Amino acid sequence: MPTVRERLDADLKDAMRSKDELKLSVIRMAKSAIKYKEVEGANKVLDEAGILTVLTTMLKQRRDSIEQFTAGGRADLAEKEEKEVAIIQAYLPQQLTAAELTAEIAKAVTEAGAKGPKDMGAVMKIVTPRLKGQAEGKLISEEVKAQLAKLGG
Repeated sequence: MPTVRERLDADLKDAMRSKDELKLSVIRMAKSAIKYKEVEGANKVLDEAGILTVLTTMLKQRRDSIEQFTAGGRADLAEKEEKEVAIIQAYLPQQLTAAELTAEIAKAVTEAGAKGPKDMGAVMKIVTPRLKGQAEGKLISEEVKAQLAKLGG
């Protein structure tokens, strides 16, 4: 199975051939963001997890923009961002369903021996690396808070 970097390179060429301007633009932005991260950091080449982190950040930025554009009455710009989100998501692992997310977090809460909201840090340390790229940090955090609140303490 090709790596994300290889898929981006191949899809960039395909987008150029098919003259798909939006896809071409998004892939170029992704490659640029990855390159920037490589130059910025001490490690010269990002591994798969590093690339997924960059793409997840791009996804979050697009979702935030969609909220802002929708609130500002700019449906045209929000629609463009939604198309970009769809393209970026194609390079990320399959997102967890709400039930899968709840089950994974329940497992992490048990592993951490969490007794209440004050144990959130311990649970997040376990669950965040495990679910990297499969769920947004905001969703993970909200679910952890909800499950720990039920425990009380």
